Parts: sequence; C-alpha cells; structure tokens
Amino acid sequence: MARILLIGGHGKVALLLSPLLVEAGHHVTSVFRNPAHEEEVAATGATPLVADVEGFDLGQFTNLVSGNDVVVWSAGAGGGDPQRTWAVDRDAAIRSIEAAEAAGVPRYVMVSYFGAGADHGVDPEDAFFAYAEAKAAADERLRTSGLDWTILAPSALTLDEPTGRIDADAEQGESVSRADVAAVIAATVDDATTVRRTISFNAGQTPIAEAIRG
Repeated sequence: MARILLIGGHGKVALLLSPLLVEAGHHVTSVFRNPAHEEEVAATGATPLVADVEGFDLGQFTNLVSGNDVVVWSAGAGGGDPQRTWAVDRDAAIRSIEAAEAAGVPRYVMVSYFGAGADHGVDPEDAFFAYAEAKAAADERLRTSGLDWTILAPSALTLDEPTGRIDADAEQGESVSRADVAAVIAATVDDATTVRRTISFNAGQTPIAEAIRG
C-alpha cells in the first residue's frame, strides 16, 4: 500500500482515478480548491483535503506532500486566463516537484498532454500557447529532478466508456477516454518499469498494463 497525494482531486480524471487507487489498496489524499466539492471527493474513497495550491510557497507545499510515497499531479487552471495558467500549470507544478524532492517523496506522476515539450509548435497567438509553454516547463523540471518520475501524455480527452486498452506507440495524438487515462495513472503508480519515462498514448487495442510496461 502506498500513501498517494493526488493534486487536482476534483478534476474529471481524478474523480475516476481515486476509486481505482483505493480499490488497489492505496491510501489516497485528494487535494482540491473548492470546499463545496468535499462530499463528491469523499465519495470516491479518498480522504478530501481542501487547499488552494496556486498560492502555496515551497514550505507550504513541502508540508503538504510530506509523509506520502507518491505525488500525482492532475491539476490545471482549465485554460482561459494565461496568468492563472502560468501560476498553476507551471509555477505551482514546479513547486510541487521541488517540495517532493525536499520532503523525500520518491515517486511523482505528472499528467501532461500528447505533444507537450519545448517543440510543441503552438502559435504564440493561440489561446493554448500559455498552457503548452507551462506544461513544457513543468515537465522539463520533473525530468531533471532526482525523483522516480513518470510523465503521462494522453491525447484529446473524451467522455467515452473505458476500454482498458490504449496505443502507446502512436506518433500523432488522436483521443482517449478520461476513464482510460485514470486507469493508466493507476497502473503507472504500481509499475516500476514506467519510472523515468514519458508515455504518450491514444485509445487503442493493447491492454493498459502491457502498453505501459517498459
């Protein structure tokens, strides 16, 4: 059993993820911003924790992650406001990585997106640009950390039913269900072969455990 801190616990993927982690025997603390969501998060089996990580400094973040075995970053500003995107998807994400290092949390799983990176190719005039830049910076900071990291990069998210199967070899992003993304995260937490790897994936035909195995 691992103690898992799930940041962004009220997100659509996270609400599907928490029950999978709990069912696998892990203790999940689910962090989210809005107190009104506490009951919904608690219903997943996770321990709800209301905290607005956007404003956390390194010391506060270190206290937050301390005592856990795994940090899963599934938070995001949700687009729209570039300044908030920088604050959450880049700055807070990077502070969480540095906090995990400071607190001695060994494992970190980052939810990114298919095509993330310095060569993302998004036009600076595009509304998606701030997010693309923020994720590129956070992912790169994680890769240079001393943590046992995994970056998961799903393609466009859908509300389709889970299939339990993905394609982790595709060169171009297509789409994948949020439910299958949740299953990929849960499988990644328990698979040491995923450490220090970036796994990009679409919906596909290969069972998840097989598709992510290194």
